[in-house]
Amino acid sequence: MDVVDAMNSRFTCRAFKKDCQIKKDTLMLIIKEATRSPSWANTQPWEIYIAGGEVLERIRNQYMENFRQDVTINPEVPWVEKWPSEHEERIKDLGVERFKHLGLSSEDEQVRKESRKLNFKFFDAPAVVYLCMDKNLTEWSIFDLGSLSQSIMLAAQGHGVDSAPAVNLVSYPYILRNEIGIPDRLSIVFGIALGYKDRENPQNTFRSSRRPLKEVLTLKGF
Repeated sequence: MDVVDAMNSRFTCRAFKKDCQIKKDTLMLIIKEATRSPSWANTQPWEIYIAGGEVLERIRNQYMENFRQDVTINPEVPWVEKWPSEHEERIKDLGVERFKHLGLSSEDEQVRKESRKLNFKFFDAPAVVYLCMDKNLTEWSIFDLGSLSQSIMLAAQGHGVDSAPAVNLVSYPYILRNEIGIPDRLSIVFGIALGYKDRENPQNTFRSSRRPLKEVLTLKGF
């Protein structure tokens, strides 16, 4: 699979096979390939943690309990307080399109809650990658972690492993620190769920739309 094929076939998997584990050697190879990502002056600011097996199940159970108790999420990279109007519109459109695809109403609060719950059970993924960096670093290094994130997902796709990047994977940093041993000197930035898609689940047949090039691209001198 070449890079373009990987980009075109990758999607956010919202339903993984529950009992289909990823081999450790496959995970190691994905990360090895992904760390060829560029970074500012080759600083390679990423610190990578992967949870699976019993450790991930303990994390998942605590996340689900917090969800049931409506515990406030507290990621270490702050949420956007107010999206620009056009961004907020695209978020709303995504919800409408996805629920329509599933034959559900986006206006039904219970339906919306069940959809949110998928995030806190990590879509039943067998492994979650947590990307961290030193707390003294700035947004420039977060940019580097974004590059690494894409590389991880494309490398995974090349090995037949599906992915789901999601901010809710890092909603409760204290749980992750307790279970994985992430030191306080690191900021927990982002999470990527990895596994094998459940082909029977309609969640995995949805594909989000993309803005046309004429809307996002400006060319000068061509």
